[in-house]
Amino acid sequence: MRARRTLRRKLLGWLALYLALLTLVVFSAANYVHERAEHAVWRALLNSELDSILHNARSGPDYRWQDSDTLRFFSTRDARGLPVVLAPGLHDDVWLEGRNSAVMVRDTDDFGRVMLALDIDDFAELENFITRWAVLAGIAMAVVTLLMAWVGSNRLVRPLSSLAAAIARLQPERSGQRLQVDARGSVELEVIAGSVNDYLERNERFVAREQAFIGAASHELRTPMAVISGAAELALEQPGLPPRAQQQLQRVRATALGVEQLIQLLLMLARDPARLAALSEPVALEQLLPEIAADHEHLAAGKELAVETAALAACTILAPVGVVQAAVGNLLRNAMENSDRGVIRMMLAPRAVVTIEDPGHGMNPEEVAAAYAKVARGERNMGAGIGLELIGRLCEHLGWKLDIHSGPERGTRVTLDMGSSLP
Repeated sequence: MRARRTLRRKLLGWLALYLALLTLVVFSAANYVHERAEHAVWRALLNSELDSILHNARSGPDYRWQDSDTLRFFSTRDARGLPVVLAPGLHDDVWLEGRNSAVMVRDTDDFGRVMLALDIDDFAELENFITRWAVLAGIAMAVVTLLMAWVGSNRLVRPLSSLAAAIARLQPERSGQRLQVDARGSVELEVIAGSVNDYLERNERFVAREQAFIGAASHELRTPMAVISGAAELALEQPGLPPRAQQQLQRVRATALGVEQLIQLLLMLARDPARLAALSEPVALEQLLPEIAADHEHLAAGKELAVETAALAACTILAPVGVVQAAVGNLLRNAMENSDRGVIRMMLAPRAVVTIEDPGHGMNPEEVAAAYAKVARGERNMGAGIGLELIGRLCEHLGWKLDIHSGPERGTRVTLDMGSSLP
């Protein structure tokens, strides 16, 4: 894509074009006026001098004109005649006897065709001198004007650049941020800054309402979920419980545990990232991952499915333990819910990279792309547990990376990179 020009370059470009056109018009008009004035001067001077010569010649038969350094008189009645053949009237820039001359030609009854030539070499040199200096003055004026325009554009654009830099420094997780316009800024920049500040204030109110709602709803739901989970566990401990009732109670307990994880995750997402980071503590992943796998064994009931956690490297990160449990637990839940038989492998690399491979049905490239799109848009799919959407938002919250590699009938491999939480 073609790079856009800066405002400064546009201003200087338009100003340079304007100066070029203005200079062309001024010099053309000045040259036209100069030529007309010069012709008027030559015509008045030569006609006046020629009238005087003819009057003197007619008044005294013995009158003889003597050429001077600048004026020369020619007549067809003279022996030397006319040096050039010219029509009656004024002729400028005529090369006559090695000199640049202005010539007036006139037809008379008594002297025939007469010609008076004025040497204008000195005038031509003066004219060239003035022209050169005028051109230099024009160039100097253009350079000075462009330099002043460059300085002025810098003063004009600098507050705008400062405002753009201030907008770039805005951090979404921080509240109370406002833009300040430089004292040299214009009223238009004040309007822009005011609009951005108004947007920031409205966005803060929206985020505050969202966080307050999520926090209140999550806290209100936590108590009944704890009651349901505790009641299900007590019921499962009763002797002589029919198998069907035991199966249903296990489902109730598993669902309650899943909802509790969802509530915990929502509470984490409702927190400011800085406050969330303050809850971090050392977490030994090689010890936590087997515990998470054990907590999800009930999901394999009735399936020829096993979870293997053999390839676990020693790794400790600084993160909220509840967040790690919710993220890894729900990735494992998704793998188990989408697999019927085989082995689910959970691996841990030394750089805090957790990989979960399942032998499930897998996803085609379109479904993988749709999953990423849902993560990006923050959409929810209640049919898939807590889902990848909230885990994606959680990873964005903490700087983690989530990758999905899948193919039809080849299972799915999910990679959760928590390297940003390494101490």
